[in-house]
Amino acid sequence: MRWFPFVGAVIGLVLGLALRGASEVWTPFLAAGLVVALDLALTGMLHFDGLADSADGLLPPIPDRTRRLAIMADPTTGAFGASVIGIVLLLRLGGLASATQQPFVIAAIWCASRTLMAVAALCMTYVREGGLVTDFLGPNPSRHAPPIAIVGLTAASALATAGALVWWAGTAAIVATVLAGVAVLWLAHRRIGGITGDVLGAAAVVGETAGLLALAAAW
Repeated sequence: MRWFPFVGAVIGLVLGLALRGASEVWTPFLAAGLVVALDLALTGMLHFDGLADSADGLLPPIPDRTRRLAIMADPTTGAFGASVIGIVLLLRLGGLASATQQPFVIAAIWCASRTLMAVAALCMTYVREGGLVTDFLGPNPSRHAPPIAIVGLTAASALATAGALVWWAGTAAIVATVLAGVAVLWLAHRRIGGITGDVLGAAAVVGETAGLLALAAAW
């Protein structure tokens, strides 16, 4: 878990530099589309799969927690998942098209999103027996959360400060990333009493998307 923020920063920097390079050859919109595809390839679509499953399970008006978890475990994608995926892809496309010259802020956003994933996994209740997340948790996992949060957010702030073309734009992007991700985690807590791996992926994707939109608005 302690490596999550740094992995996020590396992925974000790769995407940001690819976006800058692609924008020299193609229009910002097309360059952003290629980077969205690159992001999906680098992560194996794992987090977007989590977003689709989380949308199908958390958004419908279903009173039964067990039913929600069963829907999230179903490999098929329903109307809620498909709609949310489409909306998020469009928003990420537009956000990236506005950030072609700010690769370090993109790295900061991805660093912040992975930091949030790690802290949430260490602190929140995991509602499934076994699962991918449990492989990352050791004894007394919550004690690792504060140092990971401090290191991750410090790294994200440093990247944002170094790369933002407008001094406060990077801060706005990080704040938006964290708040949007926390909103997803809060919804999961209300609906299923905790988190799953899908929820962590959804929090990361929604957070990154909000960060890109905040950066575009600031710029």
